[in-house]
Amino acid sequence: MKANQGAIAFLGLGTMGAAMMPNLIRNGFRVAGYDIAPIAMQRVMHTGFRAAGSASDAARDCNVVITMLPTSCDVRDALFGLNGAVSSLAPGALVLEMSTGEASETDQIAADLAARGIRCVDAPVGRTPREAAEGKALIMAGGTKKDFDEALPIFNAMASEVIHVGAFGSGIRLKLVNNYMSMVTMVLTAETLMFGAKLGLDRATVVKVLSNTTAGRGQLLTNFPKKVLAGDVSPDFPLRMGYKDIHLAMTLAASVGAPLGLGGYAQQMFALAKSWNRQEQDCTAMLLLMEDLARVNPGVEVAASGAT
Repeated sequence: MKANQGAIAFLGLGTMGAAMMPNLIRNGFRVAGYDIAPIAMQRVMHTGFRAAGSASDAARDCNVVITMLPTSCDVRDALFGLNGAVSSLAPGALVLEMSTGEASETDQIAADLAARGIRCVDAPVGRTPREAAEGKALIMAGGTKKDFDEALPIFNAMASEVIHVGAFGSGIRLKLVNNYMSMVTMVLTAETLMFGAKLGLDRATVVKVLSNTTAGRGQLLTNFPKKVLAGDVSPDFPLRMGYKDIHLAMTLAASVGAPLGLGGYAQQMFALAKSWNRQEQDCTAMLLLMEDLARVNPGVEVAASGAT
């Protein structure tokens, strides 16, 4: 049975689940949904799904189960716990684990499913609940090509962008990398706006200016692709000058009592460039410095012009 031919059990009707599940119904899938919180199920009653009495009930007569739950523990309980979905699944069924949980536990859940002859794709979701409700989510799926292809019609019903990122486990790992960047830049943005306010600068003006600079637009969309990711660390702006600038900013912050925690860490990283003989390389060579420290070699070739 192909994944899009039978009913789908959807476990977890919270913020993201409630946004995603109706798109399956709008695209012609039959869905049985369950959430341990009755109010969560009540909020989506109008969508036309079958309200199940348990995870096991939801999975009855289904060949595909979607889990969209807060933690890996919740996923394990929904699948293997009392009245868990696994008790209703036949060998060959497919679980699409779309939660954001612990990578190692996601691996173990897949192994435990495999021991019962049940396949699994890890497919965490990016973007906001509003975009998910509009069918414009981003799905990062890890698993075999066969399982991914089978699940693709389901993914396409919920997302505007679906990427097969590699073997099982790649999806959750990429999602956590993304979330790391998101949360750290959240603090960075807050620190930056606080710094501006501490200096008495007009917030609207700060936001307007930074929205049109490399800093505000983000290095991943501006400098990194043109420089270090293209193998070129010839200095458009060397790490040595980057250290000067972060030092000046930190001195100013100290003079007004602005706590820049990320700035302190960044200053120390720029200071290391000299010890690693990278001070005359482009600022984007910070990536190579980090990889030196972590003993990572992803195979990025650096142009000879970047050597010091």
